Amino acid sequence: MSGPMQRSSQPQFISSIERNNQSNGPGTPLIDSIDVDQIVIPEKNSWKNLFSYIGPGFLVSIAYIDPGNFETDLQAGAQYKYELLWIILIASCAALIIQSLAARLGVVTGKHLAEHCRAEYPKATNFILWILAELAVVACDIPEVIGTAFALNMLFKIPVWCGVLITGLSTLMLLLLQQYGVRKLEFLIAILVSLIATCFLVELGYSKPNSSEVVRGLFVPELKGNGATGLAISLLGAMVMPHNLFLHSALVLSRKVPRSVHGIKEACRFYMIESAFALTIAFLINISIISVSGAVCGSDNLSPEDQMNCSDLDLNKASFLLKNVLGNWSSKLFAVALLASGQSSTITGTYAGQYVMQGFLDLRMTPWIRNLLTRSLAILPSLIVSIIGGSSAAGQLIIIASMILSFELPFALVPLLKFTSSRTKMGQHTNSKAISVITWGIGSFIVVINTYFLITSFVKLLLHNGLSTVSQVFSGIFGFLGMLIYMAAILYLVFRKNRKATLPLLEGDSTVRIVGRDTATEGEGSLGHLPREDISSMQLPQQRTASDLD
Repeated sequence: MSGPMQRSSQPQFISSIERNNQSNGPGTPLIDSIDVDQIVIPEKNSWKNLFSYIGPGFLVSIAYIDPGNFETDLQAGAQYKYELLWIILIASCAALIIQSLAARLGVVTGKHLAEHCRAEYPKATNFILWILAELAVVACDIPEVIGTAFALNMLFKIPVWCGVLITGLSTLMLLLLQQYGVRKLEFLIAILVSLIATCFLVELGYSKPNSSEVVRGLFVPELKGNGATGLAISLLGAMVMPHNLFLHSALVLSRKVPRSVHGIKEACRFYMIESAFALTIAFLINISIISVSGAVCGSDNLSPEDQMNCSDLDLNKASFLLKNVLGNWSSKLFAVALLASGQSSTITGTYAGQYVMQGFLDLRMTPWIRNLLTRSLAILPSLIVSIIGGSSAAGQLIIIASMILSFELPFALVPLLKFTSSRTKMGQHTNSKAISVITWGIGSFIVVINTYFLITSFVKLLLHNGLSTVSQVFSGIFGFLGMLIYMAAILYLVFRKNRKATLPLLEGDSTVRIVGRDTATEGEGSLGHLPREDISSMQLPQQRTASDLD
């Protein structure tokens, strides 16, 4: 990998097309043309290979314990006790399957999801999908901005709006520190987040939630009361994020997998095991936060101050839940873990933004510029809301951002399901019938609950907004037209047939063929010759083989 001096001399905007002449030619398989310090997986049947695959799943799982998850979990427990635990269970199982598909797409084809979208869809569709993906990255960054601002407020009594401004610099400092070793940085963040998880698990013992109610909440779906559907959508959006699909399919390219049928199957299996372990930890953390919040706020002997906190619970007030374990240190330690969670999640968001831009537009930006752009777009609404409405309104903005992620999820999920179900793209590694049924069922459930919430919320807004009859009619027409466009866009992605056939990369292949209906433009959609500068820009582990673990 290039040294720091060499990296600093690179242009800030890099187009892969301009560098095609530096690759090994259009006939070179994509994986073999990666000129970075990869972890090389040997062609041998050994469980020790699992250690070489560990990394991408844990990096992706950080997004499942970010400030957005903390906020939605706290409000779910405070308002509905254990009734929404089933959403966390379904979302975690769905996340495991979906993230495994994203990893499989990258392993089998050697290209990540955004690159497949660019090769497959027309320019107009591709541009719209890119805009939606960028909006998802920004929506994911808003909870990180506000969570970090809350943490600074708890630690140093800095006003929330000032903390929002400071977050623009804090993440840039962490990106600067990565040159000294991203593994050390991630390890520190993991320790801090694990610390708060331990505190919630211990508090779980003190709060003693009713076990039968917890089990019922996990396995009996119900949505009762005002706002339950909206909060359920927020939980889904906070758990299954669209930008994570782009991120995971790209991160797996940091491993040089044996290009045999056995090697690909082993890589897919080990990536699923790693993802299952990482997401299980995230699942337990989310369950413990909801259970603690529900048990404490549902208690009959709360003080008036705690009752007030529970009625309007957000990240800035949540530290009182840990008083039994940490005493007066509860707010400080919670703030440190919240700060660590927000910053680590922002780093993954920056990487996802890199891959989204490179994949859809064939353009790559240096990480600090990419982070500054995304962070600026996230800071603006966060700053306005925190100044006008204070910490309570900022907490509500986190819920809204999570809902946006849920509404945008189909525009990343549907292409992923279409590509991984295509034999012309995946060969024998396509989804099984059972996986196809489950994943399309998950996608249908998300679309149905999103549509139901949009319709019911819009109807309530029309009936109770005090507008004149004429204004209500026109508002209704434009509102339902927007819903029709949303549904039509999803149906277009679902029923559009794949028109590009990308054969899986196997050992001995001398080409990566992309077959289109128009052979005259076949070369335009080909990604087989792209240099992997998007991968080399990441601070990946140093090159080693699984034999080093013996």
